[in-house]
Amino acid sequence: MGRQDLSTYGSDFYKTPAIDKLADGVKFTNAYSACTVCSPTRAALMTGKYPARLHVTDWIKGKNMPWAKLAVPDWTMHLDLKEKTIAESLKEVGYKTWHVGKWHLGDEEKYWPQNQGFDVNIAGNFKGSPIKNDKSNGYFSPYGLEMIEDGPTGEYLTDRLTNEAINLIKKRPKNQPFFLNLAHYAVHTPIQGKEEKIKKYQALLKGANPQKNPEYAAMIESVDESIARVMKTLEEEKLLENTFIVFATDNGALAPISTSKPFKEGKGWAYEGGTRTPLLIYWKGKIESKKVIDEPAITMDIYSTIMSLAGAKEPENVDGKSLLPVITENKQYDRPLFWHYPHYHLDKPHGSVRYGDWKLIQYFEDMHYELYNLKTDIGETRNLSKEQPEKVNELGMLMINWRKEVNAQMPSINSNYIPEKANKKGAYSGIE
Repeated sequence: MGRQDLSTYGSDFYKTPAIDKLADGVKFTNAYSACTVCSPTRAALMTGKYPARLHVTDWIKGKNMPWAKLAVPDWTMHLDLKEKTIAESLKEVGYKTWHVGKWHLGDEEKYWPQNQGFDVNIAGNFKGSPIKNDKSNGYFSPYGLEMIEDGPTGEYLTDRLTNEAINLIKKRPKNQPFFLNLAHYAVHTPIQGKEEKIKKYQALLKGANPQKNPEYAAMIESVDESIARVMKTLEEEKLLENTFIVFATDNGALAPISTSKPFKEGKGWAYEGGTRTPLLIYWKGKIESKKVIDEPAITMDIYSTIMSLAGAKEPENVDGKSLLPVITENKQYDRPLFWHYPHYHLDKPHGSVRYGDWKLIQYFEDMHYELYNLKTDIGETRNLSKEQPEKVNELGMLMINWRKEVNAQMPSINSNYIPEKANKKGAYSGIE
């Protein structure tokens, strides 16, 4: 789900009134996921560390392209058990910890939420999405997912996960704080919405609107209904004024399914469409109403914010910054933000850095640079690398030094490179 997939961020096709209401707290306009694909971002949320520092740099198990120009590094295909997760830290200060939904941080069960600090794991396993095949029906039961039993035939997964989360809240120990990581599989592929909602959005289609996928819109509305139900439960349980709520996503929208315009491209790409994501924080009666914050933020900051709020101790080498001073004191962090993706997906292996209004991308196949001023060119249409060599050098050195600091893994020359296959149109396309 990209930033433009919510009406509070500008969509006039998708209907998200419950999620929009979270913007009654604060809305970040320059929020980013830690990676352009899912698993690395989820690892960053759990640990507060850059994916490059963790060596979890691609979705698990990634894309196999043995004929590409570069060989991808031997990266870590799980969240290492030696890493202390946010759940493990919160347990130390008295929290119950619950995971409901997508995990996608390791094939073996030993890497799943119940072994990473969560008291309860519902539906968290090695899969990145429900599978639709001759045995499973994707978002409609039977789901074929581990750690959750199939429901009645036709039950919708988003609704089911919401029911599970609400049940946990209602049956919680009354005098113990809780951390709920509700990670919907939606709106990941396969794109499957409820029929009545699909028909609703088919009737709303306008020819000029770049967002024109009724099934995707139906999925988004179901997620929005989930948020509404959870919020209502918190209110009924008299918990709303004592619950810190964060809404965020793990990468941008998939370009063939939902446009991210005015941002360029989408999930899997180095450009803003791949990593510019929604970030809404709501805490009734505690956070300034309807505040819009332009300060850049990234996934690891969510970790640090929650740790700070709960009074939990962060391990060493955490890369996040608490957003509480940004929200309450208008603090600005003078820092660059980095991305490292030494893999092939829709885009080719690359790294990038944003510092102030400037963003530099380096593509690893030939090490060429692209430089954009996001203040004047949010769509990344004008590459200024030739006109601004000093800025390229400044940001390039930041990126090189950062890669050394976090011991980032780089791709290498592939001895099995087959140019005819690698250069074929559509060689890197595909949906994961």
